[in-house]
Amino acid sequence: MFKRLFKWMVSSFLLLSSCNNYLDLKPDAKMVIPKTLEDCELLLNDYSTMNTKYPSYGEVAADNYYLTSSSWKAISDIDERNVYIWSDEPIVSTNQWQGPYKTIYQANQVLSVLAEITDRSGDRWKICNAGAHFFRAFAMQQLMQVFTPPYDKDTAPEALGLPIKLSPNLDEHSVRASLYETCLQIIKDYTLAARDLPLQAENKGLPGRAAAYAGLARLYLVMQDNERAFQYADSALALQPVLLNYNSLNAAASLPFARFNAEVLFPATSSSSYALGQSYALTDTALFRSYATNDLRRGLFFRQTGNGMVFKGSYDNSLSGIFVGLTTAEMYLTRAEAAARLGQLDLATEDLNTFRSVRYKAGSISPFESTNATALLNEVLLERRKELIFRGLRWADLKRLNQEASSAQTLTRMLDGKSYTLKPGSKKYAILIPQVAIQESGMTQNARD
Repeated sequence: MFKRLFKWMVSSFLLLSSCNNYLDLKPDAKMVIPKTLEDCELLLNDYSTMNTKYPSYGEVAADNYYLTSSSWKAISDIDERNVYIWSDEPIVSTNQWQGPYKTIYQANQVLSVLAEITDRSGDRWKICNAGAHFFRAFAMQQLMQVFTPPYDKDTAPEALGLPIKLSPNLDEHSVRASLYETCLQIIKDYTLAARDLPLQAENKGLPGRAAAYAGLARLYLVMQDNERAFQYADSALALQPVLLNYNSLNAAASLPFARFNAEVLFPATSSSSYALGQSYALTDTALFRSYATNDLRRGLFFRQTGNGMVFKGSYDNSLSGIFVGLTTAEMYLTRAEAAARLGQLDLATEDLNTFRSVRYKAGSISPFESTNATALLNEVLLERRKELIFRGLRWADLKRLNQEASSAQTLTRMLDGKSYTLKPGSKKYAILIPQVAIQESGMTQNARD
């Protein structure tokens, strides 16, 4: 049976590799297609498809790091070089668009097979169905963070979102839904997943219920719906509140964080990136200085090289791609930010202090105390900035925070004496969709200034 499924998976990969917008070629009529519940479970356990190869362009374009002129020129990927300087040049490679849509295709294949299975007794069918909805939501969310404009509730019904794929039919025409419709679909999928996923996933690569709540919290924060962001972060932490105590970790280790550690609610990584690798990416100097000497992340996240500080704090315990999954630490900071914005200062302060107690040297920091809502929010945002570095979240944070005058930032790059800038509100915050996908589908490309 596994050989039969493996044959289908290889054929599926070859098919999707040749169709740049998910739908251009019909499947081979002779291709063996999964038919059983066990087939579906194996497809969801396909870690290399379902948990990896998510977009890294947002992180490449963000301000966590910088490249020297020589490093930038040495990068062989022309798209990464262009994304780094926010160029208007077309994206050549389809990998970062196609990868998540392969995950969506495989999730849709599972849902299609499950729809034909009449025996739904026990929990296996329900859990598998919920898992497929989760993976589809997570993949769409990753695409949305990179390839769509900032979410504004007033413009979201007209702003361009993503093509919404709800079936494995490759003949289906690609049309971009609105940004609001895109978010609504992600919410629908996560909500169903949260209802039926188990409290504890069977395998480490699969989501549990807390992961679905965390996905919703992340999305609602982007949508600036603080009440729901708080609600779902709270639901996630009610099920899994564990934080790593960084006092117990070895800062001398080359990769200090264990894969699938206790904070990980759902593991996922981006596609590999030349620009973000330790050979090239040097941590932004001002950002590194923001870590106090008693901040344990200073030693756990970074190591000194001859050129500058490089990041070593991946929760994937590897240097291949960046960790973009969901964690309890993100949920504490999400709940604290939402609470601060809602005026629930006691709750925000409690979360902030709980978080800080395991990120700084034991006994070296006093609890944060303030009745000033602005000061509290700024402190939460500072901790978020330092904690979620190289997590694929900074680009999404810039998009939403730039809509507030108090936190808007202009980004600047310097290469060979030439300055490149990205202003708040720039249309370049929606990274260009690969040009081949645009040409073959007829979809509208993201606008430029």
